[in-house]
Amino acid sequence: MTTTEDTTTTARQDGTRSRLPDPTGLYPELTALSGAVQKAVRNGPVPQTTLTLMRLRSAQLIGSTYHGVAATGALRKAGEEERRITAVATWQSAPCFTEPERAALELAEAVLTPNPFGDRVGDDLFARLSRHYATDEIWHLTMALGHFSLFVPVALVAKPVPGRPPGKNYTD
Repeated sequence: MTTTEDTTTTARQDGTRSRLPDPTGLYPELTALSGAVQKAVRNGPVPQTTLTLMRLRSAQLIGSTYHGVAATGALRKAGEEERRITAVATWQSAPCFTEPERAALELAEAVLTPNPFGDRVGDDLFARLSRHYATDEIWHLTMALGHFSLFVPVALVAKPVPGRPPGKNYTD
């Protein structure tokens, strides 16, 4: 298992650098906002494993190594099986996910994948979600995706260094 420290050392050795410096000095309010949303999401009714599986799939969809490494590390730290972590990329055909997890992964894909033919989250997907999740849980899944999506442009434009914790993931 790779630790954050190992990844940080490797990043320094191979010259991995962020494109932009840490933005928190420019936008100190975002730290508080993100912390508040993260706390709300952490304390909600949906299991953290489900939310982290959604984050990993979301990272794969947007092509963010930074978010992918973070979500994978969180799943490993929580004791998640490697086969499930690996199978997130092909969750539709993988037998190792529960029906509620499948609905959550489908929601992440629907929200983050353009649909040229109509709603991204159609009535049929909402009905599947409603079979597995109560209203407060659907809001919880939605807020978790919203928190993740707030930082999609940051990850894609600034390219924070994968494996480093927040606050230490940018080069000066």
